Amino acid sequence: MKLVFAGTPEVAVPALDALIASGRHEVAAVVTRPDAPAGRGRRLVASPVAERAEEAGIEVLKPVKPRDEDFLARLREIGPDACPVVAYGALLPRVALDVPAHGWVNLHFSLLPAWRGAAPVQHAIMAGDEITGASTFLIEEGLDSGPVYGTVTEEIRRTDTSGDLLTRLAFAGSGLLVATMDGIEDGTLKAVPQPADGVTLAPKITVENAHVDWSAPALRVDRMVRGCTPAPGAWTVFRGERLKLIHATPVPERTDLAPGELSVGKNNVYVGTGSYAVELLWVQAQGKKPMRAADWARGVRIASGERLGA
Repeated sequence: MKLVFAGTPEVAVPALDALIASGRHEVAAVVTRPDAPAGRGRRLVASPVAERAEEAGIEVLKPVKPRDEDFLARLREIGPDACPVVAYGALLPRVALDVPAHGWVNLHFSLLPAWRGAAPVQHAIMAGDEITGASTFLIEEGLDSGPVYGTVTEEIRRTDTSGDLLTRLAFAGSGLLVATMDGIEDGTLKAVPQPADGVTLAPKITVENAHVDWSAPALRVDRMVRGCTPAPGAWTVFRGERLKLIHATPVPERTDLAPGELSVGKNNVYVGTGSYAVELLWVQAQGKKPMRAADWARGVRIASGERLGA
């Protein structure tokens, strides 16, 4: 089939690579978000998908909105049979959805209908799910509600951050997306409507959502830190300034600390929660680089009884 691939961040690149390498389908063009400011200089930078497509000599389309007439005209001119999508980042209007004969097929990083929305991996970790996966489905105008072509499953490991899990799903899902394109082309794959039961939502996690509540149980704190790493980053307050929490682990044997209370040893930093303590392993103070929590604690000279939290 002739394909137009839509995607933007690094997590979409493995799927693009897999489609290019398949040899069975032609990736005629790529649709991605416009260049965005990045870094200290805030200079405009192309998306990872745009960079990879340019390396491969593939035409890149960067509409401000996918309903722009110039974009729609070019899409119709290309005439794709299908448009595979991975984390494109913009809502597709009906006028665009109707262009390819086989529609726009999204690779979504959850087992639908669970975790529909922008942050399925983060929410799966924060909810304590043991199994997640990826699904390919036909995009409709509803939120991740279209019929499903196929799924792959993935175990959520005890120490997984959302970055760890998303990386594995990006590669596992790339194979699923290629297989879905193959099945659509040869007519052996039909999309199945999602069940009405089991729908959960995974809205984007904001910085405010990532504020740690030390009165919550240790397992919830642990899941919050892992689910928000690397973005948007779980955080707390210490001496009136934000402290980013990069890596922490529950310590069930420490039950002597009040929520937010700090206990500092030679090489350990513990903080109390609503159940038992967690050990802080890596943190990032405001304006500083990430560092080991023990090094941070030595630098700020934590006094007895000091706490984290507003």
